[in-house]
Amino acid sequence: MTASTKKTIIVSGPTGCGKTSTSIEIGKKLKANGIESVIVNFDSLCFYKELNIGTAKPTKEERAQHPHSLIDIVSIQDDFNSSHFINLAEQEIEKLHSNGIIPILVGGSAFYLRALVKGMYETEATPDSIKKEIEEIAKKDRLPGLVKKLEELDPQAMEALHPNDEYRITRALEHCMTTGQKWSEQKKLKDEIDPYDLENNIDKDWEIFHIYLNLSKEEHYPLIENRARKMVESGLVEEVQKLLKQGYTGEEKAMGSIGYKEVVAWLGEETQNKESLIDQIFIHTRQLAKSQRTFFNKIHPKIEFHPLHDQEKVQSEALKFATH
Repeated sequence: MTASTKKTIIVSGPTGCGKTSTSIEIGKKLKANGIESVIVNFDSLCFYKELNIGTAKPTKEERAQHPHSLIDIVSIQDDFNSSHFINLAEQEIEKLHSNGIIPILVGGSAFYLRALVKGMYETEATPDSIKKEIEEIAKKDRLPGLVKKLEELDPQAMEALHPNDEYRITRALEHCMTTGQKWSEQKKLKDEIDPYDLENNIDKDWEIFHIYLNLSKEEHYPLIENRARKMVESGLVEEVQKLLKQGYTGEEKAMGSIGYKEVVAWLGEETQNKESLIDQIFIHTRQLAKSQRTFFNKIHPKIEFHPLHDQEKVQSEALKFATH
């Protein structure tokens, strides 16, 4: 593989659509035809060592079937964000390309994928003094205080963000307070180059084959509900209890993810009904899948495959891409 043919496969799709098994089978197919590949995770929850059952990360048995990277790389107590991910992912992908190995990027975190392929909004490192100031606002007035502050500094940015999206509101505040410039203005400049066009990416040498797994709601929802039930039956509650006993508070950013936040809340209830817990996880996962579809529908180019019916086609198309 030359520098001008940095082949890169992406396997994306909403949560619970079979990305892990599909990527492993693609890797096996390539291997059987003499082509080396490594599955590179871009699912944000799979980065964390302590979170296993609720993340549906590839099991040890699955990882033994094909090489994986960027899984179990940080602790939930670490300050880990998209810029940290990009630094690690770029190093890993460059290493693979330079050795003639095809990276298979796999995950459902569309924001991380776009940030990696398209680049992030340029910003300066946030001084500790500004981070502290923002933390004080959050401590005193919680999320409404952060919203009010961003409305003062950059009302257009706040209009574009969901009022419950504390992470992006905080990032926008950090940018405004650090640079003295509006986050919305930089976003506008970035949007002018089509933020959803993965073909026009920051590394012009990448040749991307984007596999998007999708299926109807009628087919998908039972899979999501079954996965929520399996997580609880496999020990998700016990996993959370163990983490709390180890000194974690449940307030960590990663613990606010679907599955974990529901269990933390459920443990504080007087009446604990596991069916209601499963139902809450199912509802919130279903909502996540809807938002993921909305995002991925905008991203192009991509080829859509049905994860249950198109497995042979996916593998043959991936092999064709790798060998042409």
